[in-house]
Amino acid sequence: MSTGEILKRFRLDGKVALITGGTRGIGLATAHAFGEAGAKLYLSARREEYEDDGALLEAGYDVTFFPADLTTRAAAIALVEKVIEDAGRIDVLVNNAGVANGGDTPDFTEEQWRLVMGLNVDAVFWCSQAAIPAMRRSGGGAIVNVGSMSGIVSNIPQNQVAYNSTKAAVHMMTKSLASELAVDKIRVNAVAPGYIDTAMSRSGINDPVRGPIWREMTPMRRAGQPEEVACAVLFLASEAASYVTGDILVIDGGYTTR
Repeated sequence: MSTGEILKRFRLDGKVALITGGTRGIGLATAHAFGEAGAKLYLSARREEYEDDGALLEAGYDVTFFPADLTTRAAAIALVEKVIEDAGRIDVLVNNAGVANGGDTPDFTEEQWRLVMGLNVDAVFWCSQAAIPAMRRSGGGAIVNVGSMSGIVSNIPQNQVAYNSTKAAVHMMTKSLASELAVDKIRVNAVAPGYIDTAMSRSGINDPVRGPIWREMTPMRRAGQPEEVACAVLFLASEAASYVTGDILVIDGGYTTR
């Protein structure tokens, strides 16, 4: 296989991709990667209007935005159905939407628990469930879930039992769906980022207590960039990963090696 043929396998030309939480952080970086690879983009977020730095549109990418609060089953299913109705298919689903609420366990409220579980776990299941029939009709597809190294290790010094639990659930959901759907040529994988320099984690990265501990425990001694995760998501979504399913690709600067 020539170099040109190898690189073509990373392309998403003609593919329809839905990225939840796609307007900032890892989701937005993934949108840029997918757009450059030729995908037709559908982005969702809880905000009512699409906002970014304009780079997606300036680059000429085909972008459609649908607002959605994915904490309810009905909203998650409706989002996927809108994409299918508009594009006629869905080839790639990136379940990126999530929340990273932490806190001491005795003080964690039922409302906080339900929010974290609803967005980080339930929405991943509902969106995947809604996309599967359309992917089957198309002869296959790819689902990429955004997990976390926190689904593998209990990272410190912050207390975040709920968040860690949701990401461990996402990892097992990924493996279970991969096993179930392989016969349908639907590949299901996840990325497990470490500390990434996004709005969600920046306060911790810059915190005088947590920040130094996070860097000290990361062998590469730095936070990752959203683009470093997006490249991995693109790989898993593309034909370059045609024999990869059920994998949890850790992108953490070496944090979980220790």
